[in-house]
Amino acid sequence: MANQEKQVRRIVHFRFTLPDVSADMLGMMKSATPFFGMFGNAKVRLLRNVDDPKRFIQEITYETPETIETSRQKAASDPMVQAYLATWRTMFPGAIEIDVFDEA
Repeated sequence: MANQEKQVRRIVHFRFTLPDVSADMLGMMKSATPFFGMFGNAKVRLLRNVDDPKRFIQEITYETPETIETSRQKAASDPMVQAYLATWRTMFPGAIEIDVFDEA
């Protein structure tokens, strides 16, 4: 049996505001879920703030081999990741906050 590489679990939060929320925009965001398969066993949720419905968090939870995670900065420079982030930035007029977490 081949050695299994140690997996690490990460949770990424994209925080943003949509001044004009439309069903089409939300549908497009939800349809991007397969893209996150490149991160491995990914789960994606889109959360809306109940007190301020224009505020959102897109939460991506994934597991990836530890060796890939240690070079996350290198992965962030991948052209596909850069294209996705560039698209995000053109669609959302305000700042997008991105945080990466692990479980304590």
